[in-house]
Amino acid sequence: MKALALFSGGLDSMLAIKLITDQGVKVTALHFDTGFGPDSDKFRVLERRARLVGADFKVVDIRNEYLRDVLFSPKYGYGKQFNPCIDCHGYMFYVALNMLKSENADFIISGEVLGQRPMSQRREALSQVRKLANDADDLVVRPMCAKLLAPTKPEREGWIDREKLLDISGRDRKPQLALARQWGIEDYATPGGGCLLTIDSFAVKIRDYLKFDKDMRKIDVTWLKLGRHLRLKNGAKLIIGRDEADNNALEENQNDKFNAIEFNEKDDIVGARSFLSINADNDDKEFAARLALAYTKAPKDKLYEVKIGDEILNVMPFEDKSLAQVFFVK
Repeated sequence: MKALALFSGGLDSMLAIKLITDQGVKVTALHFDTGFGPDSDKFRVLERRARLVGADFKVVDIRNEYLRDVLFSPKYGYGKQFNPCIDCHGYMFYVALNMLKSENADFIISGEVLGQRPMSQRREALSQVRKLANDADDLVVRPMCAKLLAPTKPEREGWIDREKLLDISGRDRKPQLALARQWGIEDYATPGGGCLLTIDSFAVKIRDYLKFDKDMRKIDVTWLKLGRHLRLKNGAKLIIGRDEADNNALEENQNDKFNAIEFNEKDDIVGARSFLSINADNDDKEFAARLALAYTKAPKDKLYEVKIGDEILNVMPFEDKSLAQVFFVK
């Protein structure tokens, strides 16, 4: 017997896996990469956590499908920000159920707790998720709260022992923390901190993006997570790296919707890397060039040659980069 687990790396999903692996069932933890969760450099951490509770680990890349089929047209709407939680869960279960055959698995589990999340873990929401997932065979088990729900096929058929599952509900974390201590689990993600779509400052960036461009791609999502974002007077987008890691990531992940703002090598300018959307008009280009210089260590009393796309501008830096404040997307 084998199960596929929806896996965030949080305590609930780890405990759910532990409840099933302790019954002798093989589990593969599936982490669905929507582009809005942990970056790929965190996947090793997730794999370590999955193995701590006896599961194999696999990343399932659904970034393109998520943008195309889920994010912008959710049947059940959004939470407080840009988070289509019910549709998101439904889609992940749908994909997981369709992986059962290829993974030689029998059923699905998740760490959901009844009543813990106000949008996606209500009884009504669980029913809506089931419809979206097309779980006609009743193969989704929620070990953390299974005794509060109708028995699923794996429980009815005796594939797993329902009596060894739990009846946790609500937002109180004490039962989970007690189990973690009992089983010696110390390495897990903090609750509710994984999805950028639930964060106001990131939701604002998405809404701003969509006002000017309806075509959001994987690379555009990557860039939304990097740098300072400014919407200039005439509509151009300016992105300025916050640190060396940002600078490197923006350089390495090329985006054809932007031109790099480049300085003459002879000026030996050190500082933030900046990028301007290719549709910028002349006023926005000049402003962006001056502001980009202001975010470097270049002396403020000189004229510099700045290249944006095929155009060369000769400008001086703004004396005070606080001019940027009014243009920040926030």
